Amino acid sequence: MSQLRDFTPSGIWHYFSDICQIPRPSKKEEKMIAYLIKFAADKNLVVKQDKAGNVLILKPGTPGREKLAPVILQSHLDMVCEKNSDSKHDFLNDPIKAVIDGDWVKAEGTTLGADDGIGVAAQLAILASDKLEHGPLECLFTVDEETGLTGAFALEENFLSGNALINLDSEEEGEIFIGCAGGIDTVGSLNPEYEATPKASFAFSISVKGLKGGHSGDDINKGLGNAIKFLTRFVWEASQKYQFRLSHIEGGNLRNAIAREAVAGGVTPAKYKEEMRALFNCISADLEAEYGDIEPGMKFHLESDTVPDKVFSESFNKRLINTLYALPHGVISMSRQIEGLVETSTNLASVKLVDNIISISTSQRSSLESARDNIANMVKATFDLGGASSRHSDGYPGWAPNRQSPLLEIAIDSYKKLYGNEPKVKAIHAGLECGLFLKKYPGLDMISIGPTIQGAHSPDERLQIESVKKFWDYLLAILAAL
Repeated sequence: MSQLRDFTPSGIWHYFSDICQIPRPSKKEEKMIAYLIKFAADKNLVVKQDKAGNVLILKPGTPGREKLAPVILQSHLDMVCEKNSDSKHDFLNDPIKAVIDGDWVKAEGTTLGADDGIGVAAQLAILASDKLEHGPLECLFTVDEETGLTGAFALEENFLSGNALINLDSEEEGEIFIGCAGGIDTVGSLNPEYEATPKASFAFSISVKGLKGGHSGDDINKGLGNAIKFLTRFVWEASQKYQFRLSHIEGGNLRNAIAREAVAGGVTPAKYKEEMRALFNCISADLEAEYGDIEPGMKFHLESDTVPDKVFSESFNKRLINTLYALPHGVISMSRQIEGLVETSTNLASVKLVDNIISISTSQRSSLESARDNIANMVKATFDLGGASSRHSDGYPGWAPNRQSPLLEIAIDSYKKLYGNEPKVKAIHAGLECGLFLKKYPGLDMISIGPTIQGAHSPDERLQIESVKKFWDYLLAILAAL
């Protein structure tokens, strides 16, 4: 961890190193909030906090710029907490173990939290410095972005006074984002029905592991595997051909991450045990042929197991497996306005047994609200066909691009002056808080920038070291130009 402090720019890396020491799962940001409040007190800066927990730290403009309009810098405090199955990491108490891997920083077996810890670090470094040129700053730190955008939803209407906002939650240096997708979650619930395991049964445990996972918005168009869909592909055929009955199934974790791992157990009549192994080998080979180039680390295991006392009833087994097999996953449509942009998608995120209820979480995204609601209703209809109860979350709005933005013009010009080439101006198929800010503050002029982060929302998350300096210099150039 001390190696991070040796990088330049020293300020941003210093604070990112600090942030890695502070546990900050979504909805559990209390330690990070306490750190911010102490930081503000130590620097003699005004700090405010709203009822949701969002923190705002104010800094006056530098000499000669005190009367300029305030600029808002914004990032979120929480991080996605994903780890490999063999990791003992406790996200509530343990620091992130950041390591250097060539030109990248990553973590040992967990998410790194550069999403959006590096944005928070940039704000703190600017607030701490007395050598930079800028007008009055309002540094907004929001809570619970990753699991529900709670902080942005609850942001009070008079909390901010600036009319220009720079969101620091994008993940590709050299790109300016001016729009994002809206989203909604659809969760299905089933009451499991059990019966005694049939006599002369042979038990198997099944697992799919080693997939890349990734962000359910940014990475949904990359053709990555979904562990739940892989597992269900085998289970469905096994139930059709060899009377396979599940005793349990679990996979995925967070609603905004593509499922990396899934496990299940169940039984088949003993006379079919060899046929089951042959089928598993065939389907594993098919998946390797279909996905081996994009998922080289995938691992499939079928092992004999202790026969359980009970399994799902025949009718419930059929309903559950058909529901999981039928649920859509992936890109639904591409934008006809912006080349290469996913317009609408859905993610089969997780299946879990919670309080004796099987809960199946999915999330839908679209840059069009009507298309978002349409795919969410398709998912609900699938749950209805399987006899599952279902509910939609409140959803959140997208952020419509504004190519006439004065802030965008300054940002493009600043990049060209710094690096001699024009940045890419894009929209993103992920949820940023900007759509909610615009709903509360309709006059806001906004852009989103950031350094290069790959594998966000998975233990493969990594932050490109060189891009952090470029991001830092670029952010300062925008502030100076404003």
